[in-house]
Amino acid sequence: MTNGPLGEALLAECLGMNRARLLRLIGFRMHAQLRGRVDPEDVLQEAYLAATKRYHHYEAAPDVSLFIWVRSVALQTLTDVHRHHLGTQKRDPRREVHLYARPYTQASSASIVLELTGNLTSPSQAVARDDAAAVVRQAIEGMGEMDREVLALRHFEELTNREVAEVLGIEQKAASIRYMRALKRLRELLASVSEFRERIGNA
Repeated sequence: MTNGPLGEALLAECLGMNRARLLRLIGFRMHAQLRGRVDPEDVLQEAYLAATKRYHHYEAAPDVSLFIWVRSVALQTLTDVHRHHLGTQKRDPRREVHLYARPYTQASSASIVLELTGNLTSPSQAVARDDAAAVVRQAIEGMGEMDREVLALRHFEELTNREVAEVLGIEQKAASIRYMRALKRLRELLASVSEFRERIGNA
């Protein structure tokens, strides 16, 4: 077992190297009602403490990278925060964090719309922003759940193709094909909105 000083050191190193990505993950997956009320830094700190206590679960996981495991703990922590603040089903204390149980909030159309329209904030863009958001929401909701999730993992969380494959439990080639298909589908659906075509074209 490494659930001691060495385990804590490895977790601290992983957190230091991936802090920006983990904060982006938390911010992206956080429910809109909690944004501005809950600090992603606090969620990440709770996740670090939880990961320290559960490090033996990582040691028992077959062929799982430390970052992907820490990511899963961060998502479970965020799920607990949602339950606490939004009054949803309370967590069963017997529940264990496990990578392949996928204890995370899946990418919602609202989160993706917010990411794509977040920079359109000037008064002159208000009407255009609302119209564009409606177009984006319709496009996102017209995509399959898996395509939407792959798009979120690659385009917004900025995971590598290998990491996406590990999270979803599929081959890297399959992950790449799914991402390109989802991106193509979204481009087609948003072809009439030039702002988004330009942004997504640089993915």
